[in-house]
Amino acid sequence: MVTSLLNYTLNEVAMNQQVFLSPSPSAASSPADASAGLCLGTERTRVQAVDVVGGLVMVIMALDHIREFWTPMVMRAEDVAQASAALFFTRWVTHFCAPTFVFLSGVSIWLSARKHRSRARTSSFLLTRGLWLVAVEVVLISFVLQWQTSMILLEVIWAIGGSMVLLVALIWLPRGVLAALAIVIIAGHNALPVIQPVTASNAGWALLRNPPFLLPIGTLPPLLVAYSIGSWLGVMLAGYVLGPWFALPLPQRNRRLRLASMLALGLLVALRATNWYGDPAPWSVQPRGLGYTALSFLNVTKYPPSLLFLCLTLGGALLLLSVAEKATSRPARWLRTFGQVPFFYFVAHLLLISGAAWVWTRVTFGQPVNFSFVSVKEWPAAYHPSLLRAYAVWALVILTLYWPCRWYQRYKQRHSYWWRSYL
Repeated sequence: MVTSLLNYTLNEVAMNQQVFLSPSPSAASSPADASAGLCLGTERTRVQAVDVVGGLVMVIMALDHIREFWTPMVMRAEDVAQASAALFFTRWVTHFCAPTFVFLSGVSIWLSARKHRSRARTSSFLLTRGLWLVAVEVVLISFVLQWQTSMILLEVIWAIGGSMVLLVALIWLPRGVLAALAIVIIAGHNALPVIQPVTASNAGWALLRNPPFLLPIGTLPPLLVAYSIGSWLGVMLAGYVLGPWFALPLPQRNRRLRLASMLALGLLVALRATNWYGDPAPWSVQPRGLGYTALSFLNVTKYPPSLLFLCLTLGGALLLLSVAEKATSRPARWLRTFGQVPFFYFVAHLLLISGAAWVWTRVTFGQPVNFSFVSVKEWPAAYHPSLLRAYAVWALVILTLYWPCRWYQRYKQRHSYWWRSYL
């Protein structure tokens, strides 16, 4: 099936070369702007499905961060031997966020490159934008998540920024080569070795392949690398390679998205059923019953994202993209608002969730408690986990964020300052 998907993608790439080279009707007049997935785009070249699906995964992403700050549990949410189904799915549904985020970044890069018709200009912006995102991760996001600077955290924003920097050179390669490279990375990285222990001499490989690791760097705070960049580069490349689909007539685009979704989900079922390849954690029959055995089947590995994790999440994302273009309901319009200001939303939602958690724990327990970075033994005696609290805070956070995001969305539409492309 991997070979079939490769052949299919290469054929589509060849057919879509003329789409990439055809002029965009708005190319001469559209101001630069930020797009879904913390990347590139223009107001007039936006694709509604990208904005709606991007907004959806960002809203879901907030639930995961709220769960970590506001209602940690004694057991891991993915531990099907102990966790409830409600806790498992509260965590599991958020798995779709990062892969969709990174994939849509790749799509947005292609849409912007098509509009500007200049790979040199696109490369230049990718370099500055990528370095900017890495700097924001190191300087701002790392502090917001910890409330201190004891470590430097490298998570999803680092993965997007680092992938952009690597893409600076890669976008000059033929699209067929990029398609093959994306599939080789996504399908083959599980076969590559993991380096242990991580030292300064092998850190480069670890940054590409390893699960989360801590890397001391002399007198500076150590690096906690949660997102090794190699597999995420493959996801961004996949979005870039499939970008031409989003310039096609809607019926044709949606057919291709649905076919790709079925291929990905079919590969997931075929490989997962056999436990042969694609995920380091095989599923197993659970003593708690058939339902928890099903959860074990769905419990694929995120760090780093396994082939089956990406088949599941990208397969789902492609299916959503195939139905979201004509969504006109009020919830879809709200999601589109979030999807049109992704970086603004990302920073704002972390500031709000983290800051409110600091105030809540300070008032409730007499001292601020960062539940994301303390052990169970350090929990206040008065603390009691509650998923209901997580969902209530989630609703309040999303409602609170809508109006600032709506204001910034309108501000972007009225102004064309250069710095907006970085926010």
